[in-house]
Amino acid sequence: MRRRVFCQKVGAAALLAAAPVRAQAPRVLRLAWISSDRKDAPSLNLDAFRSGLRDLGYVENRNVVIDVWAGDGSAERIEAMAGDVVRSRPDIVVAAGGLALFALLRARVELPIVFSISADPVEAKIVDSFARPGGNLTGISLFTLALVGKRMELIKEVLPNAKRIAVLANTQHPGEHREIAAAQEGARGAGLALRYFPVTSVAELDAALADIARARDDAVLAFADGFMMGFAERIAAFSLRERIAAIDGWAPFADAGNLMIYGPVINDVYRRLATYIDRIAKGAKPADLPIELPIKVEFVVNAKTARALGIALPASVLTRADRVIR
Repeated sequence: MRRRVFCQKVGAAALLAAAPVRAQAPRVLRLAWISSDRKDAPSLNLDAFRSGLRDLGYVENRNVVIDVWAGDGSAERIEAMAGDVVRSRPDIVVAAGGLALFALLRARVELPIVFSISADPVEAKIVDSFARPGGNLTGISLFTLALVGKRMELIKEVLPNAKRIAVLANTQHPGEHREIAAAQEGARGAGLALRYFPVTSVAELDAALADIARARDDAVLAFADGFMMGFAERIAAFSLRERIAAIDGWAPFADAGNLMIYGPVINDVYRRLATYIDRIAKGAKPADLPIELPIKVEFVVNAKTARALGIALPASVLTRADRVIR
């Protein structure tokens, strides 16, 4: 009897061994990307983020799916979408910009959130500290306030006869009031008067640009955020048509045809966000992942635009530029 039982067990084992083994399907990571981007404009930030994921071995529609939610510049619209985002059951939410992040926080989204914002997240009471954020979110702070004054200095260096500058800013961008204060201080230091134009729609942008053209302001400073970056080409067309130089803080603004930018390497920031996704997907908690600051700042000058505007770029500017678009 013992021998027969043994044979039966061996036979069963042999049958199991001979049966084809079905490979377990790899788990698909589901991400929700939420930004204030306009729906009809391509997102360079999202492209950079996707590049960072690919570098880490994530292939869309194979082991990662990204659901894209565009707020079209409206915090209210993002907040209204929050319920649908949660119901879509993503593993991790990516808040691309402060407008998206604060809307999600007001909606009390409890999923893991990875963010990028230009504000100080501790001062904004988003996290406990840079080293240990706590809660369900972490990410990268662009921390650009200190760079606003430098942009004013660059405008004065390139346009020494400039007297007045127009500022375009998205009023729904968290920290915008602090950027205005920094711009006013920087303008005073550079001997510039400042005119402020709030922009939350295409109509408001067009009205602001028409006012700037009539008043013949010497230059335009656009505060960098995803919403404003969606208008980079529109502002560049205005700049060339009216021969009024425009400056910003992110490289895509200069690539779109505007005069220059000074600020963090934005592509690196969004590629870097992918590392947070990877670590959380592998079991890390957002609360334990330190918030980072941009490692590198870049100065990009569009020499082609300068020639079209009749601006002779000083040698000191060209030699300091990290990249010159010719």
